[in-house]
Amino acid sequence: MPDVPARAATGPDDPVSHTTTVGLHNTYDPAAFPYLARALDEHPGLIELDVWPDIITHEWKVSHSNPLGNANNCVAAGTPAQLYSGSANKNLEYCLDDIRLWLSAHPGSGPLLLKIEMKTGFSGRTGQGPAQLDATIAAHLGAAVFKPADLMAGYASLDQAARADAWPSRARLSGKVIIEVIPGTVEENNPTDTLWTDVEYATYLRGLAAAGALARAQIFPAVHNAQSGDPRVRYGDASLRPWFVVFDGDATEYVTTGIDTSWYNTNHYLLVMTDAQNVPPAVPAGDAAAARARVAALAAAHASVASADWGGLPDVVGDLVTRG
Repeated sequence: MPDVPARAATGPDDPVSHTTTVGLHNTYDPAAFPYLARALDEHPGLIELDVWPDIITHEWKVSHSNPLGNANNCVAAGTPAQLYSGSANKNLEYCLDDIRLWLSAHPGSGPLLLKIEMKTGFSGRTGQGPAQLDATIAAHLGAAVFKPADLMAGYASLDQAARADAWPSRARLSGKVIIEVIPGTVEENNPTDTLWTDVEYATYLRGLAAAGALARAQIFPAVHNAQSGDPRVRYGDASLRPWFVVFDGDATEYVTTGIDTSWYNTNHYLLVMTDAQNVPPAVPAGDAAAARARVAALAAAHASVASADWGGLPDVVGDLVTRG
């Protein structure tokens, strides 16, 4: 895709649905950052955690490829000053604590979109389902979470709220975390897995709403992978579709295959475009000018987040521009 000049920065009064930020892929990777807080210091709009339900210990592990162990840069911090020291490779709750502590020390930051990739999905047989993940998040992020119930207040569904552009301003979401969950790569390639993360969490969300308990939900389920038209048509149960207002897929697919991405902007859905650096022509490693131009181009293509492996370009990672 052709790159375009950098776009004007937005203001704090703009709704989060009107802006484009830069995300960091696999932010938990110690090869990229020695501590998760170092990634947050670059002020990304999105960070990512790969989560595994450990079927032996029943813990939530954070790693790229180890289902039974941690391989991450999260530490057991009790204060913001402790975020940059100590041993790493901690369970999910410590990563969440690190995020909460960092936000408390940077009150003007955010909102932060936290992407959780459930590598193998949930594990109902070990009691590691949506309710248990929500409980962990609530215990460690607490009031920092902007929840589905916060968006839906006064509306019949998340879809109705999004289309009404009920997303708060960035100023109102300062210090907040918006959490999306996607099916994991292992789950999506497992032919025996017939209940993926997106469907399982949306079903749980719908059930909570019916029971008048939507406030318990901490997460927005995301429609994963780019698709033309309304990608929610993939869900055979049409009653699940209004619970999806976050979409997440490959940037190249969104912008080179004829997909009308203006649909997402018109309906005020959040659209995460991943691997932004790979959209032809690929952004050379370390080229800040090309990276910033790519962010502007994806913002023009209606991305809410342009996510890439740009951890070495903090001036780019902190960019905030107008969407659309």
